[in-house]
Amino acid sequence: MNPPPSKPTLLTQEQVLAAPEEDYMNEDQLLFFKHLLCELYETTLVRVDEAKEQMTPPSDLSDVSDRATWEEQSSIALRIVEREQKLLPKIKQSLARIQSHDFGYCLESGEPIGVPRLLVRPTAEYCAEVKAIKEIKEHSYKS
Repeated sequence: MNPPPSKPTLLTQEQVLAAPEEDYMNEDQLLFFKHLLCELYETTLVRVDEAKEQMTPPSDLSDVSDRATWEEQSSIALRIVEREQKLLPKIKQSLARIQSHDFGYCLESGEPIGVPRLLVRPTAEYCAEVKAIKEIKEHSYKS
């Protein structure tokens, strides 16, 4: 009788950082980032729900200063909701790139994005060099 298959052990952040270059985006690293992105997705949903709850007006806002405070807090919560809701599709796109084994590679150059950058921004689509060029072009068009 064979023992039941064990769940794969997730790498730690330190192990992912210490891995040799030839291990870049192997199955273990992809599993690590999939888990990281799934956690990010769940926590983002929670933050959106919490921010939406903050926008629900309390039953007693008869005082002008209380009303002004609530409106300011609601405005901040709305910005949080908008920003977080933009993140959700990016997380889904990153998870799709993991499925297709394209995760971790620049969409423009095809070069590795790099583990340190992905740990900071797991939804990164571009390597640092391409992203910097895109931002420079973006700023020059706005001027």
